[in-house]
Amino acid sequence: MRHLPPLSAVRVFECAARHENFTTAAAELGMSQAAVSYQIRQLEDRLGVPLFRRERRRVLLTEAGRRAALAASRAFDALDAAFAELRSEDESLLTISAPQTFANEWLAWRLGGFQMAHPGTAVRLLVEDSLVDFSSRQVDVAIRGGFGRWPGLSSDHLITIDVTPMASPALLRKHGRPTIDRLLELPLLSPDNAEWPLWLAKAGIPLPPGPLRRGVSMASQANDGTAAMAGQGVAVLTPFFWRIALAERRLVRLFDMVASDGRGYWLVTPEQRRNVPKIKRFREWLTAEVARQVERDAGR
Repeated sequence: MRHLPPLSAVRVFECAARHENFTTAAAELGMSQAAVSYQIRQLEDRLGVPLFRRERRRVLLTEAGRRAALAASRAFDALDAAFAELRSEDESLLTISAPQTFANEWLAWRLGGFQMAHPGTAVRLLVEDSLVDFSSRQVDVAIRGGFGRWPGLSSDHLITIDVTPMASPALLRKHGRPTIDRLLELPLLSPDNAEWPLWLAKAGIPLPPGPLRRGVSMASQANDGTAAMAGQGVAVLTPFFWRIALAERRLVRLFDMVASDGRGYWLVTPEQRRNVPKIKRFREWLTAEVARQVERDAGR
């Protein structure tokens, strides 16, 4: 016989522990802050140990609370995974979160191929640069940029992010094609982008003190590439995303050299949902699509 505390109180505790904030937990659960505090107090009385330390306007997990929070989170994850596999509606929709550049310049061009191969699964693509919180969002998989280390998430490497300067033919006709040592004489897009110093350092171009120069700064590589095609300046871009624009001569690579700091794009999903059938099918399709383009680019 199990001696469990009320699951409603455990659910409130897990949410409050995840945020270490009763107000945020109340908002997520659709409860009042007073109701959250009451449930936590009841659980502490039942267990006979404090789960939180109250310090002025915030709460912090005690050591006992931290251990209980980890166990509760894993238990709810396991329950979620178990019921997800039983819900027929879970298989009927795949929700993907992807950053703007990956989504607009690559994934959206190909995603219909996955849906046609699996007509029983509808696909919803959310374009967002912020990191999705799987615990509070109805998202199945996400594309993330980084080094591939996110606690609790399964990560599959897709591509390494490398960059090189690109410009439009119109800009080159106006200014001439630059040599490496004259590149900084051209207008640069997003000169405050950290990938500019990365590439310039590899090219052996001495960096001027302070900002590279005044210029237009964009919110994403997708915007930089669009502005570059419009002849607004030179952008430092990832060739993987701009294969079509390069083939159609809307963009021109100025140099063969690329630079990378080791970051990449990864397909991520909660570890306990990695083998949910629709997620497994999408992972296999996506990694195969990426591998095909990498192979084509290598043989160009």
